[in-house]
Amino acid sequence: SLGWRLPGGGGVGRFCNRIVHVPTARFLEQFKGECHFFNGTERVRLLVRFFYNQEEFVRFDSDVGEYRAVTELGRPIAEHLNSQKDSLERRRAEVDTVCRHNYGGVESFTVQRRVHPEVTVYPSKTQPLQHHNLLVCSVSGFYPGSIEVKWFRNGQEEKAGVVSTGLIQNGDWTFQTLVMLETVPRSGEVYTCQVEHPSVTSPLTVEWRARSESAQSKMLSGVGGFVLGLLFLGAGLFIYFRNQKGEDSSLHHTQHVSFPEMVGGPPQQL
Repeated sequence: SLGWRLPGGGGVGRFCNRIVHVPTARFLEQFKGECHFFNGTERVRLLVRFFYNQEEFVRFDSDVGEYRAVTELGRPIAEHLNSQKDSLERRRAEVDTVCRHNYGGVESFTVQRRVHPEVTVYPSKTQPLQHHNLLVCSVSGFYPGSIEVKWFRNGQEEKAGVVSTGLIQNGDWTFQTLVMLETVPRSGEVYTCQVEHPSVTSPLTVEWRARSESAQSKMLSGVGGFVLGLLFLGAGLFIYFRNQKGEDSSLHHTQHVSFPEMVGGPPQQL
């Protein structure tokens, strides 16, 4: 199998994954190769790891240049693999022949891939002001995973009371995260969630304004009145145009029945 995971400036490429499973004895041997990239291909680290029943017992690390035992089980195997000089040289060369080579093939849809985040802000509970509440900044559907989310209250950054879920993988090469601010909102305060991400040239900001119940009621009344006015306007226009259409139809009908009186011949001279 072939898979790649390259969030942010660094990354990991898994170029080989072999699983041998013997159902009767229930033994599992796993081989995993990883390519770690730092600042593109400026620095590349190759890890080749061997597992037995989900426990790693020996690995090759290109930074070390040879196999090293992870457990006692891997000690004789590491010694044997290091004694195979030709095979060891090929393994060392895989930093270039595998890692850097594959990087060129996947860079366009991994390292260079950019997906714009969607940002929404909402309180976790609907309750009166001047009570403890949790404001949630939901950032979803973005790639790569490197992202910075900050909270501001009336233009001043809030650092105390900020908690985060961390980076969550959606399983479709996008990420999401929730960054929450514990606070006691007061009427008139403006809370802002600011998001910085490689897919945008300037920070994204979404505001949440603390309103008292009376202010919210006035706002809802205003919105309700506006919508009601639109409904009455629409009904009035509908009735007006319907009446106009009726008058036009009546006039057309009257003109149509008056013409046959003139069909008998030319008009008479006065």
